[in-house]
Amino acid sequence: MNSEGNNNFGMMRFPIGPLETNCYLVYDTSAMEGAIIDPGWHDEDMLKAVADTGVEVKYVINTHGHADHIAGNGDFAVPVLIHRLDEECLTDPVKNLSYFSGISFTGSEAGRTIEDGEMIRVGDLELEVLHTPGHTPGGISLKCALGVFSGDTLFFEGIGRTDLAGGDLAAILESIEKKLMCLPDHIAVFPGHGRETTIGEARTFLRREFSYRMDLI
Repeated sequence: MNSEGNNNFGMMRFPIGPLETNCYLVYDTSAMEGAIIDPGWHDEDMLKAVADTGVEVKYVINTHGHADHIAGNGDFAVPVLIHRLDEECLTDPVKNLSYFSGISFTGSEAGRTIEDGEMIRVGDLELEVLHTPGHTPGGISLKCALGVFSGDTLFFEGIGRTDLAGGDLAAILESIEKKLMCLPDHIAVFPGHGRETTIGEARTFLRREFSYRMDLI
């Protein structure tokens, strides 16, 4: 786990669960209000660390509806926000893929659904919803002063897999091109798994691996 940010906003990252999903706490350091992004597993150490910060968690935000990003939603008694196209994943073990792992997961319904361009505010920290389908139909990224939380859309030297139900390679490449590659190279990218990267590093990777899609650069 780590804590970082600027003078106004902070972030903590917790790799949790069997797939080491990156769960993030993002917060306003003055108002001490924040949001949890992708609590994919019940993890006592993470819950204690979040409680120890004194931050009031206002929302849980799911970048998409796969079980390894939503299974810990119920540990926080706050509204769960998810894109409407992945909303059914919260209560359907087939759609959230937990059924196929032998451990079916059914959670509570969304507190509300969110859409592209919507702003989610905690204190003075604003998180802009970027609809980035391709890994799932309702996949989102979240852009804020700290960087971009990309879920399973974009990783360090990788993109989200598209061979699962609802996956679409053309859609994820279009999402990356139109919603992420338009950002400046210095912007930090905090993915759903693995180490952080930057838009510039991702651009270099995409040029190398997807040269046939020259519009990505």
